[in-house]
Amino acid sequence: MKADDARARAAKVLARVWEDGAFSAAALDAELGRAPLLATRDAALTTELVYGVLRTQGFLEAKIAELARRGRAFDEPTAKAHLLMGLYALCFLERVPAFAAVSEAVSGVAARIGDKPAGFANGVLRAAQKGIEQSGRPSLEDALVEGAPGWLRGALRRSLGRKGAVEFLAAGAKPMPLGIAVKSPADRAAWIARLSESAPEGATFREGVLSPHAILAEHAGDPRRLVGWEQDWIVQEEGAQIVGLALGASAGDRVLDACAGRGNKTWLLHQLVGAEGSVVAADKYPAKLAQLAARIGVETAAVDLTVGQGDLQGPFDRVLVDAPCTGTGTLRRRPEIALQKDMTSVAELAEEQFAIVRGAAKLAKKGGRLVYAVCSVLAEECERVVERLVAEQDDVRLEPAPFDVKGLPCDEGATSFRLLPHVHGTDGFFAASFVVR
Repeated sequence: MKADDARARAAKVLARVWEDGAFSAAALDAELGRAPLLATRDAALTTELVYGVLRTQGFLEAKIAELARRGRAFDEPTAKAHLLMGLYALCFLERVPAFAAVSEAVSGVAARIGDKPAGFANGVLRAAQKGIEQSGRPSLEDALVEGAPGWLRGALRRSLGRKGAVEFLAAGAKPMPLGIAVKSPADRAAWIARLSESAPEGATFREGVLSPHAILAEHAGDPRRLVGWEQDWIVQEEGAQIVGLALGASAGDRVLDACAGRGNKTWLLHQLVGAEGSVVAADKYPAKLAQLAARIGVETAAVDLTVGQGDLQGPFDRVLVDAPCTGTGTLRRRPEIALQKDMTSVAELAEEQFAIVRGAAKLAKKGGRLVYAVCSVLAEECERVVERLVAEQDDVRLEPAPFDVKGLPCDEGATSFRLLPHVHGTDGFFAASFVVR
């Protein structure tokens, strides 16, 4: 595949994200899936352009407004994608020659909406090129911080402090490894060796830092092509593994995964409880549960826990509520979140999180454990929800309690913890532990 084909694929993905509100990862996977024999380096360029533009979109659009003598950036999504990709390549991709970044962006705009808009694109990109030749490339870290929407910068400052907010946003400049979860920590070394032997040239595999189940892979290509995929291991980010482990599930436990989604944490919990225990996966979306059941083979229940318990039958020894959230902790992998959410979304999700936990808690046995988790780092979805759960009690009481599992990234006796990309190298997560009374 030629570089201009990579740009065409990336433009399709970006247009889907902007027009349809699609998740970038899913749209990118679908696009790359249409070219199963795609070389790793070509797929990498497509991926870099998609995520790079979404991560720096605010910065790029501000730069275009600054450079444009007249006119403005295009509303037509595909043309807009080509212009932003050209500017992103000029600013941040040293391996792409400047003439190629400009000419391919201009050609992409012309093919989509005509020569006159292409002339505008050419003028903006030539001005950017001249500025870079005179003053050097901008810092990617600064672009990530400066380009973040105002609502997000404010929420992060309230949650992490000014310095923490800057470091959190700047962490997006560092590529994330692929996270792999093996069934047993005892198998991890053997799987690192086996994957290293069978993976494409240049791939590396190493032990995770926090989770004993984790393998971190880089330059490994499509994980679906690796030996053992979905049979002996699954793709699961290391921070997500820690959230599953934080429940403290062990052999013989009856566990409820209350917001199971695709089931990655269900899979890990299933390994932890063994044949002696059981896991029930609940979610309000039956289609997700059907896929989960076929994939893992556990009992499922379609239920909206904000309104009742449906057909779920307790009591459960342990309950995991990995609740729907803004997903701000996953910005490095899902940068479109910053563009699609706002503080209204945060408030609405906090209400849903509270209601789900209250519904799920009624299914736990007295003295049982409940862990509330979100892949968000915003206080409104983290500490504020916990405070409300403790303050607003009904027939079920939630009492903050220290996690009863060793090796978590928190002090002994802590009842909650936060994972941060710039501190732990993982996605951002928050987890809080309760005993149900």
